[in-house]
Amino acid sequence: MRKTSFLLPILGVVILTALSSIFIVDEREKALVLQFGRVINVKEDPGLAFKLPLIQEVVRYDDRILSRDIDPLEVTPLDDRRLVVDAFARYRITDVERFRQAVGVGGIEFAEDRIDSILRAQTREILGSVASNDILSSDRAALMLRIRNGAVAQANALGVEIIDVRLKRTDLPAQNLDATFARMRAEREREAADERARGNEAAQRVRAQADRTQVEIVSEARREAEITRGEADAQRNAIFADAFGEDEEFFEFYRSLNAYRKALRGENSTMVLTPDSEFFNYLRSDQGAVPRQ
Repeated sequence: MRKTSFLLPILGVVILTALSSIFIVDEREKALVLQFGRVINVKEDPGLAFKLPLIQEVVRYDDRILSRDIDPLEVTPLDDRRLVVDAFARYRITDVERFRQAVGVGGIEFAEDRIDSILRAQTREILGSVASNDILSSDRAALMLRIRNGAVAQANALGVEIIDVRLKRTDLPAQNLDATFARMRAEREREAADERARGNEAAQRVRAQADRTQVEIVSEARREAEITRGEADAQRNAIFADAFGEDEEFFEFYRSLNAYRKALRGENSTMVLTPDSEFFNYLRSDQGAVPRQ
């Protein structure tokens, strides 16, 4: 009985000691075995692992790709047009032993502060070497790649790999928005004025060409009309001459009828003529013209 009561505590201590010497490495993490703060072993493969109880401890680090949002920072491009840039990075711990040596007991939080400093410095340097239009354009992927490449070497010293850097948002500072909008409005108004001026100039050219064409068409039509009228008058005179030559009496009768038609209109209510006027020769006799005395 005494022997059993003596062995049970010993067995319990042995079991606890055995359990404390075993640890499990998850597939999503890497582990370091430390002894008095010094790295003794690195466990990167998932599964069971062992350590000395009480003397050694296990520190675990995430082996997945991690994201880090960078606090918005203000940059000044080449054209002195200040911008507020909001970015984020994706990184991964590739060398846990170096990572431990670089950050110590600070862990992920300390490492992310260092990553922030590195990326903020690279962002200011890269974006400060180009114009603001390059940052705001759709071609800024090359700038993000330059920021990432510039941060790689410094991040490697931490045992970290910078996988990607992205600019989420690029805005103007609030105090510059009104001035920028006013400048944009002035530029658009100037462009609109230029377009109107060019349109008016083109319209003047079109109107001038149309007026010139109209004058040419009217002049040509009048010339052709005068030619036609002259030819018609010539034919008419020729007909009159032939008629006069065939029958002088009929020609005089025809001319008298034309004179009556033109003179005896509704608006001519009064006519003053001498009794022996030749104007009404063909109205005084049905035998033709009265012989002249």
